[in-house]
Amino acid sequence: MTRRDQARQAAGRRDWQAAYDLYAGLTGRTPADTEALAECAWWLGRMDEAIRLYTDAYREHLEGGNDQAAARAASQLAIHTRLVGEVAQSEGWLRRCTRLLESVPECVEHGYALYLQIAGLSGRGDLEGALELALRMQDLGRRFSDPTLVALGVYFEGRARIKQARVREGLALLDEAMLAALSDELGPLWTGAIYCGLMDACNELRDMRRAFEWTEATRRWCDPLPLTSLYPGICRVHRAQVLQTRGEWRQAEEEALGACRDMVGVDVWAVADAHYEVGEVRRLRGDLAGADAAYTRAHEFGRDPQPGLALLRLAQGRIDAATASIAAALAPGTGSRLERAPLHAAQTMIALAAGDVELAERSAKEVVDAAVAFESAGLRAEGNRCSGAVLLAQGRAVEAMALLRMAFNAWQELDAPYDVARTRLLLADAYRALGDADAASRELAAATACFARLGVVAREGLPKGLTAREVEVVRLIAAGESNRAIAEKLVLSEKTVARHVSNIFGKVGATSRSGVTAFAYDSGLMGSRTHG
Repeated sequence: MTRRDQARQAAGRRDWQAAYDLYAGLTGRTPADTEALAECAWWLGRMDEAIRLYTDAYREHLEGGNDQAAARAASQLAIHTRLVGEVAQSEGWLRRCTRLLESVPECVEHGYALYLQIAGLSGRGDLEGALELALRMQDLGRRFSDPTLVALGVYFEGRARIKQARVREGLALLDEAMLAALSDELGPLWTGAIYCGLMDACNELRDMRRAFEWTEATRRWCDPLPLTSLYPGICRVHRAQVLQTRGEWRQAEEEALGACRDMVGVDVWAVADAHYEVGEVRRLRGDLAGADAAYTRAHEFGRDPQPGLALLRLAQGRIDAATASIAAALAPGTGSRLERAPLHAAQTMIALAAGDVELAERSAKEVVDAAVAFESAGLRAEGNRCSGAVLLAQGRAVEAMALLRMAFNAWQELDAPYDVARTRLLLADAYRALGDADAASRELAAATACFARLGVVAREGLPKGLTAREVEVVRLIAAGESNRAIAEKLVLSEKTVARHVSNIFGKVGATSRSGVTAFAYDSGLMGSRTHG
């Protein structure tokens, strides 16, 4: 067996280091060998070297008069330069690829050249254009017996169908593409691309059960790969998102921090998403300074840190800043209804804290409408919780109770403990408004126990201008104590406690004791004082 054959076999079993060494040691290397060496370098996380080698392969193919192969190398360069954040270079390579293919008879390279074009059309909201090219990609794949191209076309069709609110059809197509991707019938680069798109759809739809299932399957596929190559890092980001929803915050942060470290110089967008995920976990745990730093890093790498940053400002008690932050995020009016739903959910909570019930009601309706249009159980739970909170603020506790109970049941089914606990706080408020103090105490106790299990970190220092005594009162309110019980524990008169409670409501922007409790956990005033 020749050294070249050995190199091909090593690449076929995804032993990229062995394949790299064998290709690098070839004498009389052909343009195809250079291209294969570039792929090995890419899988080993050596992005600069991979781009240089693909550029060499492009030139060698041109010099040899093989425009079809040169176009293939150019399309790879368009993708890889975009991954490292060189958008202008990516567009230049895509134009070169397209120009070369104009003089080449129709072939599979015409299909692969559509990849970034479809992604661009979809990103700009031209779903019909994206769908047309996705179907053309499938047709080219079938005509030239290329299963990878067919699977990519099916994937893109699924993404377009979901954005058209044909969610069941779209998810079925994504599942079909993902099955093909994990069957080892496709090129490994494209297996990872299909997985990333599927996870983006799951996160938009809050379909975390499907996300968990495919993440576990893809992690097994990624196990043989170096951690510094692209897809193990991206898989870590998606796994962190799943773990965060399931309340496994320590593991989620570890996965996200690993991706922050390993993806530098490999995929700038993955690094940005990983930093954002770190910010989300820290915000939920009450590490507000750490969350602020992580959101800042996400922004530095090119990711809009919303709605997390606006919710962080709310947790810090900076209601005016939170209001301005979320309004600015929504102001451009870009993105699909599905993409804007999380922003509207955040705006609902922020507007309620600011006392703008009318704005909160409009935003809650946007979340509900998105949930209905996109048949999303997660968004439906979010919409019911937002609408229930608005109804409570309007004094309509009976109507609120029905929606909050549905939200609670849905979050339980989705295995989202933090969301369950937050919904319990609103249920406690509804029960209290209806005069059922026992039920309110039970919900509050259950929420408090859940926050303790999750490891919400107590914050050192006093947020939103609270005095030390007011912080004591906040913690006792969050523990479910009445004004009389607080007075007894702090050796104060009930009148003094009532004054403290009134001041606290004003400072934190709460309209109920459950609102104060939510603030206590959001701002890190409750829970253990360590990350353990």
